[in-house]
Amino acid sequence: MNINSIKEVQELVAEKENGKVEFKETTGQLERGMETICAFLNGNGGTVLFGVTDKGKIIGQELSDKTRRSIAEAVSRFEPVADVRISYIPLPDSKNNIIAVHVDESRESRPFFYKGRAYMRVESVTTTMPQSKYNSLLIQREEIFHGWETYPNPGLKLSDLDDDEIHKTVRLGIECGRLPETTGNDIPSLLEKLNLSEDGVLKNAAAVLFAKKKLAHYPQNLLRLGRFKGTDKTVFIDSQRVYGNIFKLLDAAMAFIFKHLSLSGTTDSLEREEHLEIPYKAIREGVINSLCHRNYRDIGGSVAIAIYDDRVEIENPGTFPHGWNMDRIRSDHSSKPHNPLIADTLYIRKILESWGRGINLMIEECKKTGLPEPEFQIASDEIKLIFQRKATGQVTGQVTGQVTGQVTGQVTSLIKCLGKGELSAKEIMGLLSLKGRDNFLKSYLYPAMQDKLIEQTHPERANHPNQKYRLTEKGKDVLAL
Repeated sequence: MNINSIKEVQELVAEKENGKVEFKETTGQLERGMETICAFLNGNGGTVLFGVTDKGKIIGQELSDKTRRSIAEAVSRFEPVADVRISYIPLPDSKNNIIAVHVDESRESRPFFYKGRAYMRVESVTTTMPQSKYNSLLIQREEIFHGWETYPNPGLKLSDLDDDEIHKTVRLGIECGRLPETTGNDIPSLLEKLNLSEDGVLKNAAAVLFAKKKLAHYPQNLLRLGRFKGTDKTVFIDSQRVYGNIFKLLDAAMAFIFKHLSLSGTTDSLEREEHLEIPYKAIREGVINSLCHRNYRDIGGSVAIAIYDDRVEIENPGTFPHGWNMDRIRSDHSSKPHNPLIADTLYIRKILESWGRGINLMIEECKKTGLPEPEFQIASDEIKLIFQRKATGQVTGQVTGQVTGQVTGQVTSLIKCLGKGELSAKEIMGLLSLKGRDNFLKSYLYPAMQDKLIEQTHPERANHPNQKYRLTEKGKDVLAL
């Protein structure tokens, strides 16, 4: 921004002193003015006008070579070097000038110092920056160029990773044409090709994607799940804490959602189809986005899913890209993932698309079923996605009779498999000759669990390594029909 006319000065003065504009009567206050410019550099940019009184009266000041040299010398005291624009605007019918000093937002270079000290703006006041704010700006700068996911961790070993998940990712990537047939199956080589290791050292992203157990150095690989009675967190009905890689967390999240949300059925086709109360595609997209785009640097943070009688809330530590608001979020926009390495692997596995359509997809799916658009609540360090549930009366009539005589063919097939005893998900898929895990979960496993026809052998831990499924008494009754 260049300020070149008295009209532009008048417009700034009309705004009064605020978080982006400050007045100084003369350059006798140059030091305080430069401290404010430092604060603007550490914020969203701003302008200091010399030759304007505190009350907003434009008086100007005489301009000499000494004044110009003093300003130039002061500007040279910023660290790192800052792009400071200086304008001299003559006042009509006067020898005086307004001196405008302006800086734009400079996120890539913050924090800035003036004479070895950092400053910040609080409303219309310039103050010394506290250590916590300074550290936060350092982390933000580092994230712009080197995200947490890209850092190598020599303490992370190949033995910490799940080989089956790595091979599955590659297999699915080849099947959908996102990896070449010649990708191979050597684990170290595969991780190099996925950009998850460098010179034999694994990166943090590898732990998020493929850790096969809870790792001491990655406590943030956590999902918190809660079902509450009513519309607040006073009374728990169900609560779980799940640790693991991003694929296990996604499975655990969807299993919990199917367990506690209602299903309805339609018979428009030859076979009855089951529909989740909140559209499956919409809520799954919300879960995927929360796991993929969260701030993993925050080791005390986690994704949390809370189910109430009237809504489902998905919380994750992090925020949208800088400068994005709800209008930008709702409009067509390019994909700008917070964790590109993690997002790229999910894209290869066809869990995530790369076109930035996820939010619009959620909106469209909710509209199709007559639900309100999902709501986003955005704080400085957290995003909350809220899906409204259908009123209880809407669901009850749809579900009545679902189990008695209207069990889907898919669920019936699963029940027959479990008539043989306790089986793992992999064993069930093998008996049913199924390859697509998503289809198996959505059409077979989750509906059967939601109707309490089957149960987990380890219900307290969804991703238990020895997790299996068995028929409930209700499921046995259906099998006997």
